[in-house]
Amino acid sequence: MAISTGRLLAASVSLCAVSIGMAQAQTVTDPTILPDIVVTATRSPLAIQQAGSAISVITAEEIAKESPKSPAEVLRRVPGVTVVETGGPGGTTTVRIRGAEAGQTLVLIDGIRVNDPTSGSGEFDFANLAAVDIERIEVLRGPQSALYGSDAMGGVVNIITRKGKGAPRVSVSVEGGSYGTKAARAAVSGSSGPVSYAFSTTGFDTAGFSRYGYRIGRIEGPRVLPLEADGAQRVGAAGRVAVALSPDAELEFGGYTSFTGAQYDASFGDLPDSPSQSQQRLFEGHTRLTAYAFGGLLKNTVLVAANRTNRHYRDVSAFGPTLNWSNSGFTGDRVSAEYQGDLKLGAFGLLTFGAKAERERFLSTSRDVLPFPTLERETNDASQTTRSLYALHQFTVFENLHLSFGGRLDDIEDGDQFGTWRATAAYEFPDTGTKLRGSIGTGAKAPTLFQQFDPTYGSPELEAERSIGFDVGVDQRLLDDRLLLSATFFANRFRNLIDFVSSDACRPDQAFGCYVNVGRATTSGVELSAEADIVPAWLRVKAVYTHLEAFDRDTDTRLARRPQDEGRLGLIVTPVAGLSIEPSVVFVGTRFSTSNEKDKLQPYARFDVYADYRINDTFSVYARAENLTDARYQDVYNYGTAGRSFYAGLRAMW
Repeated sequence: MAISTGRLLAASVSLCAVSIGMAQAQTVTDPTILPDIVVTATRSPLAIQQAGSAISVITAEEIAKESPKSPAEVLRRVPGVTVVETGGPGGTTTVRIRGAEAGQTLVLIDGIRVNDPTSGSGEFDFANLAAVDIERIEVLRGPQSALYGSDAMGGVVNIITRKGKGAPRVSVSVEGGSYGTKAARAAVSGSSGPVSYAFSTTGFDTAGFSRYGYRIGRIEGPRVLPLEADGAQRVGAAGRVAVALSPDAELEFGGYTSFTGAQYDASFGDLPDSPSQSQQRLFEGHTRLTAYAFGGLLKNTVLVAANRTNRHYRDVSAFGPTLNWSNSGFTGDRVSAEYQGDLKLGAFGLLTFGAKAERERFLSTSRDVLPFPTLERETNDASQTTRSLYALHQFTVFENLHLSFGGRLDDIEDGDQFGTWRATAAYEFPDTGTKLRGSIGTGAKAPTLFQQFDPTYGSPELEAERSIGFDVGVDQRLLDDRLLLSATFFANRFRNLIDFVSSDACRPDQAFGCYVNVGRATTSGVELSAEADIVPAWLRVKAVYTHLEAFDRDTDTRLARRPQDEGRLGLIVTPVAGLSIEPSVVFVGTRFSTSNEKDKLQPYARFDVYADYRINDTFSVYARAENLTDARYQDVYNYGTAGRSFYAGLRAMW
């Protein structure tokens, strides 16, 4: 399996490379670049006003303003989303939607699933997200397993890179700033003849700060020696080449890769500020054929994709006088083939249907260096195949009522089988600018390869986690669309959750515990957002707020790392032509870093300012000030966060 994955990745990258100099003209229409069209809500292009699900779009302009050290920060602009970064740039970065676990958030890059097959809960580490040329990010909230299968219990984050169009476009930027940070980006895209192309690359390097204890008084205060700084580096690249084979057919090759190297701390034992290091690599490659038949009534899409996640750790810790040093490696491969059809039914709407086969493999190794060296040993080698069928029917009645009903069946080879469903509705009042919407559906998450097949802790008989959830909301446009308001209430119930326990359910050889289906949880809350042109072309306001109640129903305690209240308020001020100033405040309320309401974290507010000045049509300069009030806070207990810091850069585009 590893060989076939590598060959497929190499083929995709090679085809992109040989096409880099080719040009492109008109191809099959790509609506994903239009601001009012989304593709994630129904797996096909849909006007956002017709979406019954709660979906948010982060634009390329917003993404470009975010720091290349932590591009996942841009997700704080979406209600219902919680971002947790473990000790600064390069540290493990997770995203939760509506209180679901990080492993219950499905992450796609250009529609390709990239969740890590080697991690214990199957989450995507956003430390691997490089600031390549991203066109938009769509965040679909609520259970979406009926559309996307496993991992989509909380929602879906779809990262869509740029697709070339029109005259060649080139952009370059460089920046530097606090903590010895340096970053650069470059991108080129365009089209000529039957070929379109888009390529981008990015990199950053920072000396950083100690992940353990930085700016935490109870840790730094008693120390005699200063804490060791933990640096990080990341490089990434993405590419898409599309060839119009005919007016009704298009062939696309695409790929994404990133490397993240970071120093980290053990944060426990007698050497919490340890010299540990990690390296992570992500490779993704795909080939997508789109062809229309029957005069455009049927759109056929065939997608073949593969990705690999590599993680390597040099883990150092100490207990008393004994120094422990171990090296471990994790390799996760995923290969998939999928067909999707979109059939226009005229007055009866659109029927989307498809089938997918996906194979995952997990391989891990380990060896000890200290106190006693050992030979490298294989600790895990497991794989599984999942076959899926799905269908979704969308239609409109009474002109303004948009409905959808869909379902999916996932069958794991020699494992569990689960079905999921969902329904949505959206009603528009054209005369008042009001939209009422609602959705209800079920979610499921298959047990990970580690949870099932780890020789020490695994339980092969595990079943899929299950959930049911709904939301109702209203979107309101006022003052000729100068004021946009949105409010959503949601609730979810989770059962059969997989937890690590030490009980009679474990095998006799599992004295330290095992994974079993025992957990139950509920989440509910309110999501609010607002955009307002206070003074057109001079002052704009954007605000989001989430109130969340997330409880473990077995212990009746709050779920860890879910703030009860969080939000963001941002202003966009353009006092003179070419100058934009954007102050913002991120607020995160009280939460607990550890389960059973342990390690309470205090609320905080972080004040940032971004400014951009366009010198001419080609050059602009920008500056970013982060945490101007020097707020001291922790996302994870005992892990530090950056203090007051400043960055500046130069951008060129032609």
